[in-house]
Amino acid sequence: MKRSFFIADTHFGHANVLKHDKRPFEDIKAHDKALIENWNRALNDDDECYILGDVSWLKPEQTVEILKKLRGKKHLIIGNHDKKLLKHEAFRNCFESIQDNLELKVPYNSRHEMLVLSHYPIISFNHHFEGAVHFYGHVHNTDEWILTEEFRRLSEQRLNVPCRMFNVGVMMPVMNYTPRTFEEIINSQS
Repeated sequence: MKRSFFIADTHFGHANVLKHDKRPFEDIKAHDKALIENWNRALNDDDECYILGDVSWLKPEQTVEILKKLRGKKHLIIGNHDKKLLKHEAFRNCFESIQDNLELKVPYNSRHEMLVLSHYPIISFNHHFEGAVHFYGHVHNTDEWILTEEFRRLSEQRLNVPCRMFNVGVMMPVMNYTPRTFEEIINSQS
């Protein structure tokens, strides 16, 4: 049975991100190795994974090498660090689809949920008032993420409507450097 997974901000090969996010790895090689191993333990070959941007800091050839090691069918939601890589056909060919944003319906609790995917947090995302869910990355675990969370809570208080936004960056506790399913992410805050 095909499953869908989500993750953002893998930043393969980006040594500075270790310090930036306080990622618990000795060096970037250990980081990349752990992400690849975690990914391949979680996914089967027929699963799909939506990568919400900032795949790699490496050269296109090195990035393609890593992507070919990762199980499943990959979809890219473009992040700010992906633009240079997208100029290379071999990189683009690693993905089933590439887009800036995506809205899709995912099965959950005997019904389908509207899911809005973007690399960036969207403060007023489509279908918010109808109970949609928004997965994003970009802000890592920084002050920008704290502000995003403050807005989310304020929005719920002022509008009296749940604001179901989830940071799916690899460094977030629920993600733990591993792609996760919709259920795993949603249930992490229940």
